[in-house]
Amino acid sequence: MASTEDIANSVWAEIVPTIDAILGTVNRSLPPDIFMKSYTAIITFCTATNHTQPTTSSTNRGAQIAGGELYYSFKSHITSHLQKMVLESQGHNDESLLIFYSKKWLAFTVSCRILNHLLGYLNRMWIKRVAEENIGEVFDINTTCLILWRDHFFKTLHPRLLPSMLKMIYRERKGETIDSGLLQTITDSTVTLGINDIDSKLTTLDLYQTYFEKEFIEQTEIFYKAESEIYIGSNPITDYMKKAGIWLEEEENRVKSYLHQSTRDGLIAKAEIVLIANHATIIQDQFQPLIEKDKIDDLTRMFGLLSRVPSTLERLRDLFLNHVKQQGLDAVRKVQESMAEIAASGAATPVEEGEKPARKSNSPLEVDPKTYMEALLFVHTKFAAITVAAFKSEAGFVASLDKACREFINRNAFCTTGSSKSSELLAKYTDSLLRKGSKINEDNEIEDLLNGAMTIFKFIEDKDVFQKFYTKNLAKRLVNSTSASDDAEASMISKLKEACGYEYTSKLQKMFGDMSVSKDLNSEFREKMETSHGKQDIDFSILVLGSGSWPLYAPTSGFNIPQDLIKPYERFLAYYQSKYQGRKLVWLTHLSKGELKTNYLPGNKTYTLQVSTYQMGILLPFNTALTYSWDELLQTTGLNPETLQGNLALLVKAKILTESDKKYTLNDGFKSKKLKVNLNIAIKSEQKQESDDTHKTIAKDRELVIQAAIVRIMKTRKTMKHVQLVQEVIAQVQARFKPQIPDIKRCIDILFEKEYIERMDGQKDMYSYVA
Repeated sequence: MASTEDIANSVWAEIVPTIDAILGTVNRSLPPDIFMKSYTAIITFCTATNHTQPTTSSTNRGAQIAGGELYYSFKSHITSHLQKMVLESQGHNDESLLIFYSKKWLAFTVSCRILNHLLGYLNRMWIKRVAEENIGEVFDINTTCLILWRDHFFKTLHPRLLPSMLKMIYRERKGETIDSGLLQTITDSTVTLGINDIDSKLTTLDLYQTYFEKEFIEQTEIFYKAESEIYIGSNPITDYMKKAGIWLEEEENRVKSYLHQSTRDGLIAKAEIVLIANHATIIQDQFQPLIEKDKIDDLTRMFGLLSRVPSTLERLRDLFLNHVKQQGLDAVRKVQESMAEIAASGAATPVEEGEKPARKSNSPLEVDPKTYMEALLFVHTKFAAITVAAFKSEAGFVASLDKACREFINRNAFCTTGSSKSSELLAKYTDSLLRKGSKINEDNEIEDLLNGAMTIFKFIEDKDVFQKFYTKNLAKRLVNSTSASDDAEASMISKLKEACGYEYTSKLQKMFGDMSVSKDLNSEFREKMETSHGKQDIDFSILVLGSGSWPLYAPTSGFNIPQDLIKPYERFLAYYQSKYQGRKLVWLTHLSKGELKTNYLPGNKTYTLQVSTYQMGILLPFNTALTYSWDELLQTTGLNPETLQGNLALLVKAKILTESDKKYTLNDGFKSKKLKVNLNIAIKSEQKQESDDTHKTIAKDRELVIQAAIVRIMKTRKTMKHVQLVQEVIAQVQARFKPQIPDIKRCIDILFEKEYIERMDGQKDMYSYVA
């Protein structure tokens, strides 16, 4: 009986021509019957059971299945075939070598698949059984072919293949057109050849990375280091930024074209270091000139580059912050200079209707709130747009913009005594927007302006100062019926509520509630009076306002209500007390107003005089006499001398009265271009006093807020060090205002005296809560 080896040699001799034909080593086609004959011969050999010798000595189970001789003969034959190809490659170099390798690889992979089919039964029988027991030694025919190609062809050609590939890539980087498909075929082959020698199912990129990627990235670094230095040396940085962007884009396209996707991160990271990080300082140095000239495209390009290396953005953010801050300070300084020029020239600064123009003096300049706010908003709007367009709203640049705005809004040429000035001016600005006479006709326009005011509001530190002045101004608008739009008022309060919460606006909303109640109250009172007393001679209306919500103060002067108003006054008082028992009304005569008509002028010329109640009390007595002395008016009105003097001065200045030797006479020669003459004008000194009083109130309120925060913290913590307590207090109240350290210390001392807290024995800087 023939031995297994003899049979195997016979079968091998029969199938080797077919294998050579598939490999393309003989120049003839392979007829289908020849392929099937070889296929059948392999099956017959593998299924034979009467072989006298084992097919392999690896295991007993493997010895029972024929096929080992064919497998090892096949490996030897393929190895010989590949070695001949290596010799054939000797005549090729550079691109010719790449073409040679690419063609051979494509042909070989096709041959491998056909051979895998030809020897398919060997795969399913002997190879499968033996591979399970001899890990890393035996693989299926296709994998075996690829491993042999890797070990006997690729690795042998690699020392010549890699330089040829890198040379072609260098030519492409220098602007030549190359056959990228050729490079893709070769890099794909190195990926395909990343077969795990233990388990062929676990492919890796080790071969690709070791035999190509590593050297490729190193050459990339060398190339761009040289190119970037040459380019920067002979071109402006703005042009270099464009060029660096193009280079990076080309590398991205290179990955898509013929590199494995896994190369991208390492390749781009290396390119970013060489092209960006290594030249970051010289690129950053161009930021200031570019932003000063509003070069948005170049700034966008700079940010796009440097954002690839995040650590390089920090200096840009600092430069941006300082630039915006300086632009804001410069804008405010220009406003200040403009105000100074107006004052120096004697021209009138913008004032409310009826006010006296500011006279030249050594007192601090009064800034126009509108001019001031428009200057602040212009700077913010400009650089907010740049932040979006050039810096893509990156969080760091947004933070830098916000910090810069907080600085120049709260600490500028007008904020010499603290940051509260901007808060006060913002309140006055919003008052000018919401008051009648603002010359804003479109709802959309006022909404945009209010949004602008809220932009500034976001940055002011003393939000409590704004709240106080805004509340006072709102009270005046409501009491004097000078609000331009209820919708606009509601919109502003809604914005404040959204920004600071319900507590911040609760009193403002209650004020509107009081106005609604007062409207219903007036209607009901008129109906009752008409029913019981007939049609009223005097149009009398009142506002009943809650003392807890309205920033109103009791009058500082006495006042005798004129006889003409006594009846409606007493009737309303009786009506209200019958409706609301136990409630007390405090009459704020200094805030009341009315209208008087003139019937004494020659030619029956009639004017309507808009007056305060105090002025009304001064003028009504002139219905019975044309002249009164100072003492008579003092006794009749019941006003204190200071209040009487101020109001008489206004009436004399308006030429309603004439004065001679402390006697006041009704002026029958009074003339005015307007039929309605407003005499109810706030006296400048009173406005200044009101502002000072408001700031004093704010200081007292702050003291209470700080004390409440300290007690709240200590009640929770029980014991606490001084430094930690101060930090906690600042954290709690800074949403309303920025507390000063001395103020916090003073409040701590007050709470010591009130015995809310005490020092712990032997520890001066440790406090404890007194329950």
